[in-house]
Amino acid sequence: MHTETKRAAPHRWATLAVLCASLLMVGMDLTVLHVAVPTISRQLLPNGAELLWIVDGYALTVAAGLITCGTLGDRYGRKRLLMSGFAVFGLASAGAALSVSPLQLIIARAALGVGGAMIMASTPAILRATFDDARERTLAVGLWTAASSIGVSVGPLLGGLLMEHFWWGSVFLINLPFVALALIGATFLVPESKNPRPSRWDAGGAALSALGLALTVYALQQLSEGSRTQPLTWLLGVAGLGLLAAFVHRQRRIDSPLLDISLFADRTFSFAALSILGCFGAFTALLFLLTQRLQLVDDYSPLRTGLSLVPLAVSNAIGAALAPRFSAAFGRQWGLSGGLLLTALAFAGLGVFGPADNYAALVAAGLGAGTVMTLASDAILGAAPTERAGAAGAVQETSFSLGAGLGLAFLGTALSLAYRSSFAPVPQATEHQVETARQSLGGAAEAAEKAGGKTGGALLDSARQAFDTGFTAATAVAAALLVLLTLLAVLSAARPRKEASLSGGRSLAGDRTDNTRAAYDECCLR
Repeated sequence: MHTETKRAAPHRWATLAVLCASLLMVGMDLTVLHVAVPTISRQLLPNGAELLWIVDGYALTVAAGLITCGTLGDRYGRKRLLMSGFAVFGLASAGAALSVSPLQLIIARAALGVGGAMIMASTPAILRATFDDARERTLAVGLWTAASSIGVSVGPLLGGLLMEHFWWGSVFLINLPFVALALIGATFLVPESKNPRPSRWDAGGAALSALGLALTVYALQQLSEGSRTQPLTWLLGVAGLGLLAAFVHRQRRIDSPLLDISLFADRTFSFAALSILGCFGAFTALLFLLTQRLQLVDDYSPLRTGLSLVPLAVSNAIGAALAPRFSAAFGRQWGLSGGLLLTALAFAGLGVFGPADNYAALVAAGLGAGTVMTLASDAILGAAPTERAGAAGAVQETSFSLGAGLGLAFLGTALSLAYRSSFAPVPQATEHQVETARQSLGGAAEAAEKAGGKTGGALLDSARQAFDTGFTAATAVAAALLVLLTLLAVLSAARPRKEASLSGGRSLAGDRTDNTRAAYDECCLR
C-alpha cells in the first residue's frame, strides 16, 4: 500500500479534482430537480406521495447504500466501484430524462441513488490512500467536502438555467458530460486500492437497513396523503422501525458490522452526527420548499428562482469557510450552538415573512447551515481514532445523505398534511377537480388550467393559500427541531466532558481533536 500511494503522489491533486467533480455531481443531483418539479407535476401528474418519492428517492437510496457499497469497495477495489458508480449514474440519468410516468421516474431516481452511493462510498477511501501527508490530507478533505456542499447549493440555479431553455429532462441529461469526463479522469488518474484483509460483507444487515428505511419513509409519506388504508400504513411504519432496531442490534453483536455502533458511545461523535442529520436535512428540504413556493405561489420563473437562491448558496460556502475561525474563537460546541440557532431563526423568518426578497433570512440560513455542517464533520473525524477513521467517515456521509432524505420526507409530509387540511372549499368546482387540486400545488395548477374561468382562478387561489399555510407549518417544524438541537449543543458545551474512551481510557474528542484542529488551522487559515 505504501508503494502504491507513493506512485500516485505526483497525480494526487489531479486525483482530488476527479473526486471533487464526482461529489459536485452527486450533490448537485440532490437539488437540481427542484425547479423542474412544477413542470413535472403538470406533465406526469404524480400525487403528493409520488412527488416526494421522485424528489426524495435519490437521497434515501444513497443513504441506504453507502455503508454496503463501502464494504464492497474494500473487498473488490475502490477505483472499480467508483467507475461502476459513474456508469450506473449515467445510465440512470438517461432513463430519468426519458421517463413518461411517475413510477418510471421514481425507479430511475432510485437507480441514480445506487450510482451515487457507489461514488460517495469509494471517494473517501481513495482520498485517504492518495494523500499520505496529514496536512495535505486535511486540506484535501476540506476541498472534497466543500465540493458536495457547492453542488447541493448551485443545483437549483443550474436547474433554472436548463428549464429556461430546455425541457425538464435536461436536468438529468446534464449529468452525462460530467460522467464521461469523470470516467476518463478516473481511468488515468485515480489509483486502485482495496483492503488486503476485507471484512465479511453483512448481507443480512444490508437488507435490514434498506428495507427498514424504505418501509419507514413509505409509511411517513403515505400518511401525508390521508389514505383510507391508514391502519396498514401505520403497521408498515412500525415494521420499518422494527427492522431498523433489528439492524442496530445485529451490528452490535456481529464481528464485522456494516456500521460500527460503538462509535456512538462518544457523546461528541453522536451529537455531531445528529447535528448533520438535522441541519443538513432541514437545509436540503428548504431548497425544495423554496423552489416550489417561489414558482407556484410567487410566480417566479425557473431561472429567477435559481437566481434568488444564489445568496443562500454563497452564504453557505462562506459559513463553511469561516467555521474553523468560529471554532478557534469560541470553541467548537459553542460554534455549533450559534450556527444551529442562526439557522433556526432563519427558518422562522422565512415562515413568517415569506422567502420572496427575504435575503436576510436566506443569508442567515446559509451561514448557519454551512457553519454547522463543517464543525460537525470535523467533530466526527476528530472524535474517532485513526484506525477507525474509515468507519467514522461512513457515518458522516450516511448522516448527510440520510438527513437529506429524511428531512425532505418529514418536512414534505408536514407541508402536505397542512396543505390538504387547509384547502378551502371551491363550491363551483367538481369533486374530481377539487380532489386533483388537493393532491399537490402542481396538480392544482393543472386542474385550474383545465377548468378555466372563475372556477380555475378559485381553485388556484385556494391552492396557493393552502400551500402558504403548509410552507409556514413546515418551516415552523424545522425551526423547532433546530432550537431543540441548539439547546442540546449548549448543554453539551457547558457540561464538563466525562465520556468514556473507546480505546484505552482517553476521550476520543481529547488530544486527537486538538491535533486535528491544529493541522486544519495550519493548512487552511494561513
